[in-house]
Amino acid sequence: MKQISTNDGRDFREMFAAATNWLEKSVSDIDALNVFPVPDGDTGTNMLLTMHSTIEEADRAADNNVSSVSQAMARGALMGARGNSGVILSQIMSGLAQGFSEKEIFNGSDLANALSQASVMAYKGLSNPVEGTILTVIKDASAAAREQAAKENDVISVLEAAVNAANESVANTPRLLPVLKEAGVVDAGGQGLYTLLEGALRYLNGEAELLQFRKPQMIESSIPLTPMVFTAPERVAIDEIPFGYCTEFMLKGQDLDPDKLRKKLNSKGESLIVVGNDTIIRIHIHTLDPGNVIHYTASLGTMHGVSIRNMDEQHQDFLEMQRERAPTTGMAIVAVVPGDKLGDVFSSLGVTAIVPGGQTMNPSTKDLLQAVEQSASDTVIILPNNKNIVLTAGQVHSLTEKTVRVVPSKTIPQGVAALLAFDYEADFETNVGIMTEALSTVKSIEITRAVRSTKLDGLVIKKKQAIGFLDGTLIAVGDKTTDVVNGTFDRAELAKADVVTIYYGADASEAEAKEINNNISAQYPNLQVEVVNSGQPHYEYIISVE
Repeated sequence: MKQISTNDGRDFREMFAAATNWLEKSVSDIDALNVFPVPDGDTGTNMLLTMHSTIEEADRAADNNVSSVSQAMARGALMGARGNSGVILSQIMSGLAQGFSEKEIFNGSDLANALSQASVMAYKGLSNPVEGTILTVIKDASAAAREQAAKENDVISVLEAAVNAANESVANTPRLLPVLKEAGVVDAGGQGLYTLLEGALRYLNGEAELLQFRKPQMIESSIPLTPMVFTAPERVAIDEIPFGYCTEFMLKGQDLDPDKLRKKLNSKGESLIVVGNDTIIRIHIHTLDPGNVIHYTASLGTMHGVSIRNMDEQHQDFLEMQRERAPTTGMAIVAVVPGDKLGDVFSSLGVTAIVPGGQTMNPSTKDLLQAVEQSASDTVIILPNNKNIVLTAGQVHSLTEKTVRVVPSKTIPQGVAALLAFDYEADFETNVGIMTEALSTVKSIEITRAVRSTKLDGLVIKKKQAIGFLDGTLIAVGDKTTDVVNGTFDRAELAKADVVTIYYGADASEAEAKEINNNISAQYPNLQVEVVNSGQPHYEYIISVE
């Protein structure tokens, strides 16, 4: 086996440039691993676009030491991050940069340490990390790299150990995540990460030219992927209303320890975020006793930009009084919307800026940041309107001096409900709260076509059949679209609803939409039904039930 003792920043950049080209060859295969057989399976695409931005920024690095190059790559990954997989990948690149901090060159031990830091950062990026995903793969790969580095301080042998472990970890993902086992796939993000690491290894082994004639290996599960016995998932009500005081500030000092501080504050509230380094830390927490939090942190250093906001319902009268005393300044709303016609709908409801995106076209962090920066207001609300964009939107606030909040709408109907709840007389934080609360007032139905045959949630699905989702859960499948729509209506409790809005897409006909409208009106004469030609791609119908 070829041996390399040390590498510099140029080697690191070229490793991942080759890895990006290697990933590109398997994008469609990785996209197809999406658990749901829907046309918006875009994990591979999002990871590739994130890596393109990563490599572009690497070429702008000030010099060729590995610290400078890896930091540039981390910046590029953050700005180019698309979708959940892209955001997690950007966290991995950030961890690698931290591991290589202030290093001119790197050896096998340095690489192992950087991979370990990448794993730590990937887990920190998510409030509820799930095993059996890309997180598990980077954790297993980094553990194998550390073990190998203890035996042999050689870059290639360490990376080879990481690649082999990643292969095994991806194959094992269905054991850890039952939904993967039932759908008959391994984790798409894990496969993407394995492909990147494998491409980097092949480059170091001198196979750069041979890569153009080969195709990456798609990993098979280590267990037989037999269908599971279906049991309806337990529905858990999530209270979206914050409690106590939203407490935010910057802590500056010397020899600060973010991990130690996070553990200390963990029991003092909820929604805890502690990010930073040994000299500056950003803290956010929802707590009933902000004085306790401040008393402790003030002993560690100096506090800056302290913000304490009351978030309990019992203080609504106080907030109303405050609004009367001080009229609110203008606020901007940025929304991610697929298609021009749906964009017109959102613009008519008061959206300041539309970022094109949604299924198969997740915008990057940079796209959202540009929309925020170009808005005239210093306070901006972002509506992602897609579950795969929420994480990306959450990166924007750290990149701008403007005050940015994400109302985590995961569907178009939720975005509309949030806009309808907007109060032009209320202040910024109050609007964020009421818009977030409004997300739970609407049910979202999405109708599309299966891109492959599979079995999921107890339903046998054939390629090109119509499939229906209610609030992200697959509940209906059939050959006829109208039958699937009716099947979702059966579970949506229309008898309790007041308004149904049918947004029909580019692949649906006006006549069929009217037929659905007539069927609803006949069965529920007191229900208000609206039909909108929204022209969205991929999804024949997006239906809001309020």
